[in-house]
Amino acid sequence: MKPHVTLVNPPYPRGSSGHPPQAPVGLGYLAAVLEKNQYEVDVVDCPALKLSHEEFRGEISKRQPDIVGITSATLTYKSALKLARITKETCPNCLTILGGVHVTFWDDKALQECPYLDVVVRKEGENTLLELVQKLEARKTFHDVLGITYRKDGEIVRNPDRPYIENLDDLPFPAFHLWPRDRHRREGEMFNLITSRGCFYWCKFCATVRMHGRKYRVRSPKNVVDELEFLHNTYGATQFTFFDDVFTLDNARIEELCKEIKKRKLKISWYCGTRVDMVTKELLLEMKEAGCVGVWFGVESGSQHVLDAMRKGISTEQTILVFGWLREIGLQPIPNVVVGFPGETRQTIWKTIKFVEKISPDDISCYDVATPFPGTPMYDLVKEKGWLKITDFDKYDIDTPTFETPWLSMKELEEIHKQAFQHFYLRPTYILRMYAKGAMYGISATKRAFTYLLIAIRSKLQRDNLSRDMSYAKADLRVMA
Repeated sequence: MKPHVTLVNPPYPRGSSGHPPQAPVGLGYLAAVLEKNQYEVDVVDCPALKLSHEEFRGEISKRQPDIVGITSATLTYKSALKLARITKETCPNCLTILGGVHVTFWDDKALQECPYLDVVVRKEGENTLLELVQKLEARKTFHDVLGITYRKDGEIVRNPDRPYIENLDDLPFPAFHLWPRDRHRREGEMFNLITSRGCFYWCKFCATVRMHGRKYRVRSPKNVVDELEFLHNTYGATQFTFFDDVFTLDNARIEELCKEIKKRKLKISWYCGTRVDMVTKELLLEMKEAGCVGVWFGVESGSQHVLDAMRKGISTEQTILVFGWLREIGLQPIPNVVVGFPGETRQTIWKTIKFVEKISPDDISCYDVATPFPGTPMYDLVKEKGWLKITDFDKYDIDTPTFETPWLSMKELEEIHKQAFQHFYLRPTYILRMYAKGAMYGISATKRAFTYLLIAIRSKLQRDNLSRDMSYAKADLRVMA
């Protein structure tokens, strides 16, 4: 009998800043590969279904799978371990597997921390998971499978890495039909695609090179547009996001992709992310003609000193130039910014805040708090220096400071992080410009500005109350003296 596999997207920890429910592309590929090989597979998407851990117990009890594969990022790592425990308690003979970026670099620790976990799948999981399922079906040991870490005779064993998939066109399209799409529609359904894996760059806050290799592997333009057309014809999808690490690393490939979209007359809109040193004005024009509406860039900082410390490899002048092109062409510019990187000071953060306002984006993707995720050079650095203060991964939500340096305390960073959003969205020029763009933008800008105004007022009241209490305390001390 063929094994029944359940793939799971774990719930976010309570109180964390999670994202709107979206079908995880990684799990979609795993499910598609299993389906292609005639295995029974289903999905439990806890964030989309708003399932708690105890509600997951009921789901897994109903399904009674032979294998449960759980994905996790750093933020959902502890949540995933709870699901492994619940799975073993509910289905004692089930093989529990954990994969994703976090456990790729935390594999031995995960097995030490969770006795309910059987196998960790490292790096790319499609062929590794398929082989594990095939081994179970044939009633053979899985101890020779490449790319896994597991226990054997009480010891943790790490097998050699599995070679990367070279031809990404060989992968079937993600099995989006297995997800609760009605829940995604309520949040404004946007399909995510990945057209490449790997990166030539190694920014110190990123684990992509260690996860996918310092090599750029791509899908062909035809294969990508085949998927766009399939999603458009099957689900009526018109909005997409390309989640590549560097979408435009090969300009010629993206030009060909855009021409293919136009040739098929696909009426779609899409976003992508890339680097400011990896685009030309001509390419951006081509992208807009093919339906691109916005591009997010790793701006990261307005301080060249901090950019160099991050090993980002770009200049602030390049960012100013490219954002000027975007506004001229009519594409939405979205900067990604990281604050609090080692070496950052209050002065460099405020320089970044002013820089972001200078390039005047219509929106800001986020001011991320620099977070030392396992697998990144930044994690190695803060551990080595003894700067890491927070080791609870439930706090690694890119909004919460987790380390402090001689230049910046966690309290200072938390306060400036709040002020950065307030400073951006409370500018009258921002609201007026968004109103000029139309009713939808104007209402959105007003709501956003009002939200941050309330946050600002609350923060000020808290500071005033604290200042007043300290004044009273000082007065009491003087009386006592």
